[in-house]
Amino acid sequence: MSLPDPSLVLEMPGLALSFVCGKLLKLLLSPGSSFSLASLFSALCIAILFLGLGRRGKKQIRIKVLLRALFPRRLMLSPSSRADVGFFLFNSVLAGVLFGWAILSYHLVSNVVNDFLVGTFGARPPTSLSELSAACLLTVALFLAYDLGYWLDHLLSHRIPVLWEFHKVHHTAEVLSPLTNFRVHPVDTVVFYNIIALTMGLTGGLVNYGFGQAIDQFTFANSNILTLAFTYLVVHLQHTHLWIAFTGVWGRLFLSPAHHQIHHSVDPTHFNKNLGSCLGVWDWLFGTLYVPARKREKLRFGIEPKVGNPHTFTEGLIAPVHHALAHINGPSAPDRVEPLASGVQHPPG
Repeated sequence: MSLPDPSLVLEMPGLALSFVCGKLLKLLLSPGSSFSLASLFSALCIAILFLGLGRRGKKQIRIKVLLRALFPRRLMLSPSSRADVGFFLFNSVLAGVLFGWAILSYHLVSNVVNDFLVGTFGARPPTSLSELSAACLLTVALFLAYDLGYWLDHLLSHRIPVLWEFHKVHHTAEVLSPLTNFRVHPVDTVVFYNIIALTMGLTGGLVNYGFGQAIDQFTFANSNILTLAFTYLVVHLQHTHLWIAFTGVWGRLFLSPAHHQIHHSVDPTHFNKNLGSCLGVWDWLFGTLYVPARKREKLRFGIEPKVGNPHTFTEGLIAPVHHALAHINGPSAPDRVEPLASGVQHPPG
């Protein structure tokens, strides 16, 4: 057996560093990324505006006080936040390379569905709608399909014991920040993206078949413009300590940061509530909606009872596999299972 080329061995650290930097730069600099610097800056501006509006008529807020309100030291330096950084590096750099092969493509599913419908029912004549109208309808349909897929994946992750063991990793966060979005187990990610590919691919195939021709949705930097708009306006703030609540009709239609913070609560009243991403309509329709109060509710985050240190590599990535296998060998109920409630829940008082 021949030895590897010494020059190649010397180049490997540089290649690895280049790969990591490339992945991070694409994630942070692409305006269509789910974690772009542009979308983070947008969330920061909204947070500052929210804090400013909350102090109307009061003494002008100082920069130092504003920074402390936005980035509390006790949250930034907590073990949970440090673990989020580790998950961010792992999931943004390595997870896609290691598990990308297991994820279906939206375009593959859409083409299979369209071809099946054409083969079964015959081709349809092209739609009389304008290209603009057709593209608008497809854009809205795919956004709704994404949000429904998110809700469905989230419901299954809370209801099926094996899936809960992997999804539970996300709920072990004891403080919330935008980096908590990356606090997910790779198996949880694979299940999520496959469900999204199925719901969006099925929708795309049906719509394109109905139009009788291939239609492109409206995108910006390869992202659905509606999904991207919610990323810039709301999604990053859902994992923060800022209590921004949509109430009344708006709290039924859209999920505010306060909605999602309730979802992370250790209070059993909040278990399995607010499972959607952007829209509250799925939770409203299926009885999993909890509309927050305008005034901040007292919440604690994490998993109870707390077993071991959830902020370690072993507990975050290895232990869930062991626990999931234990469920397969001898199934038992996950921590947060409860019967689906009917209707909308409101905070007491």
